Amino acid sequence: MMTNWLGLPPLASTHGGQIDNLLGWIHIFMLILFVGWGGFFLYTLIRFRKSRHPVANYAGVASPASKYSEIAVAVIEAILLVGFAIPIWAARVDRLPPESEALVVQVTAEQFAWNVRYAGPDGKFGRTDITLIDSQTNPLGIDPADPASKDDVTTLNQLYLPANKQIIVKLRSKDVIHSFGVPEFRVKQDAIPGYTIPVYFTADVTTDEMRTRTGNAEFQYEIACAQLCGLGHYRMRGFVTVQSAADFQTWMDQKVKEQLEAASNPFR
Repeated sequence: MMTNWLGLPPLASTHGGQIDNLLGWIHIFMLILFVGWGGFFLYTLIRFRKSRHPVANYAGVASPASKYSEIAVAVIEAILLVGFAIPIWAARVDRLPPESEALVVQVTAEQFAWNVRYAGPDGKFGRTDITLIDSQTNPLGIDPADPASKDDVTTLNQLYLPANKQIIVKLRSKDVIHSFGVPEFRVKQDAIPGYTIPVYFTADVTTDEMRTRTGNAEFQYEIACAQLCGLGHYRMRGFVTVQSAADFQTWMDQKVKEQLEAASNPFR
């Protein structure tokens, strides 16, 4: 319900409802405060107008109403913080699922692209070395001599995910601060140089299902860089394709096959 009346992007993650509810209650309480304080301001303008009080009264009005209103505001803020914000923060930040139960994806931001990397069937990411980085052929500096890297799958500006499976995205940056944001998943996290920052979610609406819901045959989940990161910031766009588990596995198997063939015949 909150999602609809707030005019937010369509929801496509299992945790997104909590985020929308928090935003909804914040808007409700802020509306109450806005109307209350606005009404009080108008009341004071009329009640204490010059024509009614030509002589200043330096003692002022003695009333406990202001104290009660301040207490009410403090209670509402405490409810928002303790009842909503802290539990959501704890659940989304401190309780990462075990990697054995999730799909782990590395997403490395750079000016101005998103480099995506999957571990492949062995479940291990191959070694990387900064000296091996080549902006055209090896933007992540993956060591081809490491056996664990031979089945690693990489894509550029395209993240494929299975629906209804926990996803852990490990965010990194090669240069400046970027921000990984997918509005439909209610996910936004800065990618900071020198840090690997995990963010997790479960997408529960495939791209095809969302196209049907929205009536937009061209709909795509978009990765937007939500942090100004340079002159090319406007074109730093990536896309997420959410598939059924079977379709995702078919895609992954094909990409692994292509990767293994390329690794076995580097001069092809």
